[in-house]
Amino acid sequence: MLNLTLNKRKQLNKPDSTALPAIPDKLYFTIGETAKLCDIKPHVLRYWEEEFECLAPAKRRGNRRFYQRKDVLLVRHIRELLYIQGFTIEGARTQLLSNKGKYAPQHASKVLKQLIKDLENTLEQLEPFPPK
Repeated sequence: MLNLTLNKRKQLNKPDSTALPAIPDKLYFTIGETAKLCDIKPHVLRYWEEEFECLAPAKRRGNRRFYQRKDVLLVRHIRELLYIQGFTIEGARTQLLSNKGKYAPQHASKVLKQLIKDLENTLEQLEPFPPK
Protein backbone atom coordinates (compact mmCIF):
# COMPACT_ATOMS: atom_id res chain seq x y z
CA MET A 1 0.00 0.00 0.00
CA LEU A 2 2.78 2.41 0.95
CA ASN A 3 4.68 1.59 -2.26
CA LEU A 4 1.57 2.29 -4.34
CA THR A 5 1.16 5.68 -2.66
CA LEU A 6 4.78 6.60 -3.37
CA ASN A 7 4.37 5.67 -7.04
CA LYS A 8 1.26 7.84 -7.32
CA ARG A 9 3.14 10.73 -5.71
CA LYS A 10 6.01 10.36 -8.19
CA GLN A 11 3.55 10.40 -11.09
CA LEU A 12 1.90 13.56 -9.78
CA ASN A 13 5.25 15.38 -9.54
CA LYS A 14 6.32 14.54 -13.10
CA PRO A 15 6.11 17.44 -15.58
CA ASP A 16 3.55 16.95 -18.31
CA SER A 17 5.06 17.06 -21.81
CA THR A 18 1.65 17.54 -23.44
CA ALA A 19 1.11 20.85 -21.63
CA LEU A 20 3.94 22.64 -23.45
CA PRO A 21 2.89 25.68 -25.48
CA ALA A 22 2.99 25.67 -29.28
CA ILE A 23 6.21 26.94 -30.84
CA PRO A 24 5.60 30.21 -32.72
CA ASP A 25 6.69 30.48 -36.34
CA LYS A 26 9.88 32.51 -35.76
CA LEU A 27 13.48 32.03 -36.82
CA TYR A 28 15.13 32.82 -33.48
CA PHE A 29 14.14 32.65 -29.82
CA THR A 30 15.87 34.23 -26.82
CA ILE A 31 16.89 32.10 -23.86
CA GLY A 32 13.87 33.38 -21.91
CA GLU A 33 11.44 32.53 -24.71
CA THR A 34 13.00 29.10 -25.13
CA ALA A 35 12.80 28.45 -21.39
CA LYS A 36 9.09 29.33 -21.37
CA LEU A 37 8.39 27.19 -24.45
CA CYS A 38 10.10 24.21 -22.79
CA ASP A 39 8.86 24.85 -19.23
CA ILE A 40 12.33 25.03 -17.68
CA LYS A 41 14.50 27.75 -16.16
CA PRO A 42 17.11 29.65 -18.23
CA HIS A 43 19.95 28.46 -15.97
CA VAL A 44 18.96 24.87 -16.78
CA LEU A 45 19.31 25.65 -20.49
CA ARG A 46 22.80 27.06 -19.91
CA TYR A 47 23.73 23.94 -17.95
CA TRP A 48 22.38 21.65 -20.66
CA GLU A 49 24.49 23.49 -23.24
CA GLU A 50 27.56 22.38 -21.28
CA GLU A 51 26.34 18.80 -20.93
CA PHE A 52 24.92 18.19 -24.43
CA GLU A 53 27.28 19.32 -27.18
CA CYS A 54 24.54 18.93 -29.80
CA LEU A 55 22.75 21.84 -28.08
CA ALA A 56 24.67 24.88 -29.29
CA PRO A 57 22.55 28.00 -29.91
CA ALA A 58 23.89 30.87 -31.97
CA LYS A 59 25.59 33.55 -29.89
CA ARG A 60 25.50 37.21 -30.86
CA ARG A 61 26.63 40.49 -29.35
CA GLY A 62 27.35 40.28 -25.65
CA ASN A 63 27.22 36.47 -25.75
CA ARG A 64 23.41 36.55 -26.06
CA ARG A 65 21.98 33.19 -27.03
CA PHE A 66 19.53 32.78 -29.90
CA TYR A 67 17.84 29.41 -30.30
CA GLN A 68 16.42 28.20 -33.59
CA ARG A 69 13.31 26.05 -33.87
CA LYS A 70 15.45 22.90 -34.11
CA ASP A 71 17.14 23.88 -30.84
CA VAL A 72 13.78 24.33 -29.11
CA LEU A 73 12.69 20.89 -30.34
CA LEU A 74 15.97 19.42 -29.11
CA VAL A 75 15.55 21.05 -25.68
CA ARG A 76 12.04 19.61 -25.48
CA HIS A 77 13.42 16.19 -26.38
CA ILE A 78 16.14 16.47 -23.71
CA ARG A 79 13.51 17.61 -21.21
CA GLU A 80 11.38 14.59 -22.04
CA LEU A 81 14.33 12.22 -21.66
CA LEU A 82 15.33 13.67 -18.30
CA TYR A 83 12.02 14.60 -16.67
CA ILE A 84 9.47 12.25 -18.22
CA GLN A 85 11.43 9.11 -19.08
CA GLY A 86 13.77 9.42 -16.08
CA PHE A 87 17.14 9.22 -17.82
CA THR A 88 20.27 10.56 -16.14
CA ILE A 89 22.32 13.22 -17.94
CA GLU A 90 24.72 10.53 -19.16
CA GLY A 91 21.85 8.26 -20.22
CA ALA A 92 20.13 11.10 -22.09
CA ARG A 93 23.42 11.98 -23.80
CA THR A 94 23.83 8.35 -24.90
CA GLN A 95 20.23 8.21 -26.07
CA LEU A 96 20.69 11.36 -28.17
CA LEU A 97 23.88 9.98 -29.73
CA SER A 98 22.22 6.67 -30.58
CA ASN A 99 19.28 8.51 -32.21
CA LYS A 100 21.47 11.09 -33.96
CA GLY A 101 20.36 10.12 -37.46
CA LYS A 102 16.75 9.63 -36.41
CA TYR A 103 16.26 12.92 -34.59
CA ALA A 104 15.29 15.45 -37.22
CA PRO A 105 12.77 18.22 -36.62
CA GLN A 106 9.66 17.77 -38.73
CA HIS A 107 9.40 21.50 -39.31
CA ALA A 108 12.93 21.77 -40.72
CA SER A 109 11.92 21.18 -44.34
CA LYS A 110 9.29 23.94 -44.16
CA VAL A 111 11.84 26.37 -42.73
CA LEU A 112 14.41 25.42 -45.39
CA LYS A 113 11.88 25.85 -48.20
CA GLN A 114 10.97 29.29 -46.89
CA LEU A 115 14.66 30.21 -46.57
CA ILE A 116 15.33 29.13 -50.16
CA LYS A 117 12.33 31.13 -51.36
CA ASP A 118 13.53 34.23 -49.46
CA LEU A 119 17.04 33.88 -50.90
CA GLU A 120 15.68 33.50 -54.43
CA ASN A 121 13.57 36.65 -53.97
CA THR A 122 16.60 38.55 -52.70
CA LEU A 123 18.65 37.32 -55.64
CA GLU A 124 15.96 38.48 -58.09
CA GLN A 125 16.02 41.93 -56.49
CA LEU A 126 19.81 42.15 -56.78
CA GLU A 127 20.10 40.97 -60.40
CA PRO A 128 19.21 44.34 -62.04
CA PHE A 129 22.27 45.92 -60.42
CA PRO A 130 25.49 45.69 -62.46
CA PRO A 131 28.47 44.00 -60.77
CA LYS A 132 31.20 46.31 -59.48
